[in-house]
Amino acid sequence: MTEREPLTARRVIEAAASVADRGGLAAVSMRNVGRELGVEAMSLYHHVANKAALLDGLADWVFGQFTPPPRDADWREAIAVRSASVRTVLTTHPWALGLVDSRANPGPGSLRHYDAVIGCLRRGGFSTATAARAFSVIDAYVYGFALTERNLPFDAASGANDFAAAITLPTDEYPHLAELVSTVTATGDYSFAAEFDVGLDIILDGLGSLLADTDVRHRDERRDPGH
Repeated sequence: MTEREPLTARRVIEAAASVADRGGLAAVSMRNVGRELGVEAMSLYHHVANKAALLDGLADWVFGQFTPPPRDADWREAIAVRSASVRTVLTTHPWALGLVDSRANPGPGSLRHYDAVIGCLRRGGFSTATAARAFSVIDAYVYGFALTERNLPFDAASGANDFAAAITLPTDEYPHLAELVSTVTATGDYSFAAEFDVGLDIILDGLGSLLADTDVRHRDERRDPGH
């Protein structure tokens, strides 16, 4: 007889992720996770207190999948690596979008990740307040892009041209929209997914300019402390 692998909190959370991958977050229940593991639901309560704790652990598991900003890179490169990872995880596990920032009890994985991102920005020269704003702007973009990508009525990597070709846009009624569609799809290889890096560069350019302006202002204040 093959000995069954003992249950652990980690195994329970990983099983919950598998359930969510197949059926969405609504499918995550103690019964379904127990079925995934081949045990009775009651066995899970030795490792997670209740469904709320299960969802807390699942959210923390998601944060554990994110690549933190590499410490050996400058802030811009490090944030780009981290942002690309977040987008990949959120598109691989679409149910995570509605979960990761909704839990009232952040776990160690999420706290470590937050601390790593803020630390990256602080090492890059951002003040604490500006780092908080930068973090918010970056994640608004990354999460928003992943949400849009998930909900598009065509394949984000290669389906935009076929979708655009199937829509008739009268140029007299929608001149600007028609111009935009014809321009971006003119080459026949437009990819919405490929726009992620372009948009992220715009965000990081803006944050870099903000950082430079702040540095100049601080230098001016040190030269002329009376103003």
